[in-house]
Amino acid sequence: MKCPFCRCDNDRVIETRTSDDGFVIRRRRACQSCKKRYTTYERIEIVNIRVVKRDGTRVPFDREKLRQGIERACWKRPVREAQISELVASLETRLEGETEVSTQRVGELAMELLRKLDEIAYIRFASVYQDFANVQDFATALQSMTSEKVVDDGGTESAANVGE
Repeated sequence: MKCPFCRCDNDRVIETRTSDDGFVIRRRRACQSCKKRYTTYERIEIVNIRVVKRDGTRVPFDREKLRQGIERACWKRPVREAQISELVASLETRLEGETEVSTQRVGELAMELLRKLDEIAYIRFASVYQDFANVQDFATALQSMTSEKVVDDGGTESAANVGE
């Protein structure tokens, strides 16, 4: 591994940790020449997943593009960077073994995971992904969220069980 500071190919691994549920290895390294430290990450490469866009074009799956969209949705929310990393890793794990996946499937998986993590981030992501045009679209999304959380006698039931 070449040092990003001096480009020397003489480093030493100081510390190794796993993260993202064991799917990523984080290594702290020290350059033997300039003595600076840096971090590297090793992760399983998801091979050849193509994302089929709405217009039918196919593009390679871009982990960073997905991560940036989720980070924007979580902006100024009490969501840690590690939680975002875990969410992206979880989504990638669900896509393993697939060669093509639609943008719709990627968006729905992201929304499902975001909804469990932070409801505000979920609404933000949904507003961009589903292309909300007006306040009514927000109201409809919020209504569907609240209708699934019907409280009865101090317990939570799904809307499907109400009235039985």
